[in-house]
Amino acid sequence: MINALTVDVEDNHRIVARNMLGLEGPPEDAVVGNTHRLLELFRAHAVRGTFFVLGEIAAKFPELVRAIADEDHEIGVHGFYHMEVHRISAERFRREIGDAKALLEDLSGKAVRGHRAPSFSITPATRWALDILADLGLHYDSSIFPFKGRRYGWPGFPRDSHRMVLSEGRSIIEAPLSTVQVWGRRIPACGGGYLRYFPHWYTDWAIRHVQRERPAIVYMHPYDIDTRPPPAWLNDALRAGGNPARFYRTHQQWWRRTVESKLRRLLTRYQFAPLGEVIDRVLAADSEAGGS
Repeated sequence: MINALTVDVEDNHRIVARNMLGLEGPPEDAVVGNTHRLLELFRAHAVRGTFFVLGEIAAKFPELVRAIADEDHEIGVHGFYHMEVHRISAERFRREIGDAKALLEDLSGKAVRGHRAPSFSITPATRWALDILADLGLHYDSSIFPFKGRRYGWPGFPRDSHRMVLSEGRSIIEAPLSTVQVWGRRIPACGGGYLRYFPHWYTDWAIRHVQRERPAIVYMHPYDIDTRPPPAWLNDALRAGGNPARFYRTHQQWWRRTVESKLRRLLTRYQFAPLGEVIDRVLAADSEAGGS
């Protein structure tokens, strides 16, 4: 089984400042160094993946996009300013995705086929976003977590990658994030905070469990491997920012020191490929099975 390896390329410090503190500013270069660390790690294990890149990152650091593309990784779009879908209008969503997609294609010289929404914010309430993605020429989306969560999730959504029929004859392939069934409940696995907080054995068990039926989708962010404290300007603002900011200072830095070693073990044990290629394999196998 070949699993999907994905990275959401974003500057966590600027996103926290914007969402929690209302402070705007350009991305900082920590995202460049951390992304290059991931590129080096993937190169050492001879694996390729999909990098869902924010438009604001591409605009500020165009050479980073070119470096990702030069190593034959797939480039996907992650929005422009990391605005969760339910926070913006349909018109702004269309503009952000269209602008970011065009910029990424210009920088990489390759067609952008895939999208992942910030914070997995395509839910039953924002299903309309899928029609816009199809209109903009996106081949697939990977934004839906098929479980009932506090901040995101689409309860009861199928766990297999499949083509969704949309309005007016549109369609798009959805590649849901990986979950496992524990005591009758779907539980998220294989990436982000779940990779960081949970012990390695849980992620290892989850991938083996998912692989029985479908490829696992592993996801991460460049900042997941950054063990440095927040910069002074953000740390000072967070100290005065109330409970949500204190929560970030207390919890977001935990266990980052464990992530790189966990990744090395996963990359050694399992096979990975870009998500677009994994989806193509799955759909081709389904087509052959249906025609036999």
